[in-house]
Amino acid sequence: MNGRSSPVPGHRLDGSDDRTGQRIVDRTTARRTENRYGNRPTMKDVAARAGVGLKTVSRVVNGEAGVTPDTERRVQEAIAALGFRRNDSARVLRKGRTASIGLVLEDLADPFYGPLSRAVEEVARAHGALLINGSSAEDPDREQELVLALCARRVDGLVVIPAGDDHRYLEPEIAAGVATVFVDRPAGRIDADCVLSDSFGGARDGVAHLIAGGHRRIGFIGDQPRIHTAAERLRGYRAAMEDAGIPVADRWMSLGVTDPERVRRAAEEMLKAPEPVTAIFAGNNRVTVTVIRVLAELDRAVALVGFDDIELGDLLQPGVTVVAQDAAQLGRTAAERLFRQLDGVTLLPERIELPTRLIRRGSGELPPAA
Repeated sequence: MNGRSSPVPGHRLDGSDDRTGQRIVDRTTARRTENRYGNRPTMKDVAARAGVGLKTVSRVVNGEAGVTPDTERRVQEAIAALGFRRNDSARVLRKGRTASIGLVLEDLADPFYGPLSRAVEEVARAHGALLINGSSAEDPDREQELVLALCARRVDGLVVIPAGDDHRYLEPEIAAGVATVFVDRPAGRIDADCVLSDSFGGARDGVAHLIAGGHRRIGFIGDQPRIHTAAERLRGYRAAMEDAGIPVADRWMSLGVTDPERVRRAAEEMLKAPEPVTAIFAGNNRVTVTVIRVLAELDRAVALVGFDDIELGDLLQPGVTVVAQDAAQLGRTAAERLFRQLDGVTLLPERIELPTRLIRRGSGELPPAA
């Protein structure tokens, strides 16, 4: 014998089968390759490499005293060489908290939610918590599925922009200690904290501004009437018209999905009627953008006020007059309220309503067509 293992009958030493010519895979090697993923280095691995005890590694990792500079250096070198990362999940679970909160938005692509989400994340980060967010796509069933999935992952708290109007499914989670704050819209059929903008007052002010400019035939295009903000903005529109003693024709109002085609049809019907509207109040930023396109195509000087600011609205000719709400302040206020709950402050459910402001840029100041 020459010290080499004998090949399996029918197999060559190069790993091929002399009967088939096919390459034979070393199954042991293959298993080792498959298993290398997910085998993260542990503190025991660091201790062995640095030649120290497990407690010493724990002290270094957690920034505790009682370790000499030379020992700490060896441990840090071992950590760097192995790519060790502390398991924060296990550490926080031992304390009964996961150091994470969930944010459920209506639509991640909507520009309005960018500053809101960023503000929630900044507050979470200041409290050492991770933010996990997702979109309900304005679907109540999807909202419930997403919220309960976050609860199953043991988030400490939830900031929810609700799509549905019945949140009793959350009662067991809230009773179990999941802090919850609703934002932009109130919860349905439960008592819970909510942080809102003054949709009614903002819409009333925007429409009153158009009336003050001489307009009497004013159209309203909004979101679905079951949505709290849409209903409140329609109520503000009606209140402003009533305050001015202006009867409202049914054809001047259109509510529904904010799909561009639906909004386009509504705007064209109002603008091409025998007695067309001379001004439009748009119920949210998506409606405003579509109405701007319709007006540009028709080349009509029609006054426009939109609820929610839009990107580059100040650069258009004329600039777009809007009722602006502070999305970042909404998110910040909701998150701060959430962490007060998590810090153990006993709070009765509260409805916090933030003011809006009218920004005049030109489109809302156009006079009625002669």
